[in-house]
Amino acid sequence: MFGTSGIRGPVGSAVTAEVALSVGRALASTGAETVIVGRDARESGRMLRRALVAGVTECGSDVVDVGVEPTPTISRYVGAVGADAGVAITASHNPPEDNGIKLWSPSGQAFDEARTAAIVEAIDAEAFDLADWESVGARTAADDARERHASALKASLSAAGAGSTPASDSSIADLSVVVDLGNGTGRVTADVLDGVGCDVETLNGQRDGGFPGRPSEPTAANCQTACALVGATDADLGIAHDGDADRMLAIDERGRFVSGDALLALFARREAGPGDRVAVPVDTSLAVADALAGRDAEVVYTRVGDVFVAERAAEPDVVFGGEPSGAWIWPDQTLCPDGPLAACTLASLVASEGPLSALVDDLPSYPIRRESVRTDEKAAAMDRVRELAAAEYASSTTLDGVRIDTDEGWFLVRSSGTEPLVRITAEARAEADAESLFEAARSLVDRGIDAANG
Repeated sequence: MFGTSGIRGPVGSAVTAEVALSVGRALASTGAETVIVGRDARESGRMLRRALVAGVTECGSDVVDVGVEPTPTISRYVGAVGADAGVAITASHNPPEDNGIKLWSPSGQAFDEARTAAIVEAIDAEAFDLADWESVGARTAADDARERHASALKASLSAAGAGSTPASDSSIADLSVVVDLGNGTGRVTADVLDGVGCDVETLNGQRDGGFPGRPSEPTAANCQTACALVGATDADLGIAHDGDADRMLAIDERGRFVSGDALLALFARREAGPGDRVAVPVDTSLAVADALAGRDAEVVYTRVGDVFVAERAAEPDVVFGGEPSGAWIWPDQTLCPDGPLAACTLASLVASEGPLSALVDDLPSYPIRRESVRTDEKAAAMDRVRELAAAEYASSTTLDGVRIDTDEGWFLVRSSGTEPLVRITAEARAEADAESLFEAARSLVDRGIDAANG
């Protein structure tokens, strides 16, 4: 039922009112007395929210409904008001036919494996503590969640990491920023930047869960219009969010889409000082570790998924965590990936350090290939990939999937936690080596899928 990003899938099959009702019942029955609930702009979220609220209140717990808001706004509100859990009804960057349910702890961290397992156990056993007529919970509405989030974002604009100097209010106000909202819920980014004096132009700003302006995921291919707009104007940078604004990717002042690896290296270099660590997943570019080498800081690897990055970022020696997909975590603020916070931090970095293009061009850059292969037998295919890798390579890392490191570079094969995909990543310091490693990985995957299909 739960993947690495909660429950997510097509509405009417994987994600139904019955599923939402059961999750609500399980939350209340496993000890959550007050639950924050919010959703993204998908129309199916209305139905799912009603079902989930019914489940929570039917088992005697109370719901505070914050309405349609970004996932980080919802997550932050849990701890801010002393609630026991939060629910974001969202499929994040997935297409409009999907929806999902993601659960949040008061720290801002997504439910870990133990707490998720308790929810699943309660649902499987139908171990629900249904309340009698006098003990049914209440639902109340809250209208201050976005204001609280915005206040935290404004405060972050004057903060500086270990490797940078704070931007002044006047330098931030000099910025011109394009914010591509992707028809999602991340308008708080534009509002905060506008409120501190930036010249802000929004793109795809009409909230619409059908995502008519562009697909929800902020990739280079999906953000071509934003890139063209930034490049054709005097904008200093562009910001792109997904549907629930937990992700943020960027465009430099030349109109070039900035890779997630480059942003991860920039943020890591900004935050980390001597002895610090930065949590990154095993599919992260070598460029991030190289960018930290001169600061006497280092990366620590996790499984792929923001929940695993957040778990490691919660430890005291980690000052920042991030994923190349666009999820960024500042543990001193929240353990939820916060796209608006990342946008404000990047704006502050540009205001204090100079053009984004120069910052990116100053980073080490290596050829990296990422590709996904669709299969309905991903578990069986990965079992065969592990067998093949063990037979053909002297050593491998199995923290998440199969990673092979060589003198030239590395490749990783792993199954998606939310989609019927096997993902391949390969990187080396030379193009030919990256291509060779990718082809070796692709061969493992093709043979694994063939074996799984019989």
